[in-house]
Amino acid sequence: MPSYQLTVNGRVRPVDAEADTPLLWILRDTLGLTGTKFGCGQGVCGSCTVHLDGQAVKSCQRSLKEAAGHAVITVEGLSKDGSHPVQKAWIAEDVAQCGYCQPGMIMTAAALLKRNAHPTDGDIEEAFADHVCRCGTYPRIRKAVKRAAGSVK
Repeated sequence: MPSYQLTVNGRVRPVDAEADTPLLWILRDTLGLTGTKFGCGQGVCGSCTVHLDGQAVKSCQRSLKEAAGHAVITVEGLSKDGSHPVQKAWIAEDVAQCGYCQPGMIMTAAALLKRNAHPTDGDIEEAFADHVCRCGTYPRIRKAVKRAAGSVK
């Protein structure tokens, strides 16, 4: 079995797995980082979103080989204590209901705000177009993104 070096949340981790193993399963099953959720396995729900070199990507659609040599940040890596501005805004706006999709939503919001400190409603809708929240918390998600606007470095 091939061995890869994967940098996750700032830590280099050796991973022995097949090259085509989805990053999602490496994160959850091999590295024990279960904040990243499995939703659809087809890249259409957004629950598995992580950052790959600062870009929000669906980890179910990226292979171990594609991620090796790049910086991966999971929801656990945003902050050790929930102090990331997006996490704080999510709490302040009481976004989560069931919470299942929220790690992916938070990761998308953090990436959006890093590249666009003050997004419009249209920017927010575009960023979240390929996310599904079965509880329908979209208005609170928008409020939380706007609350965190200008605070993400």
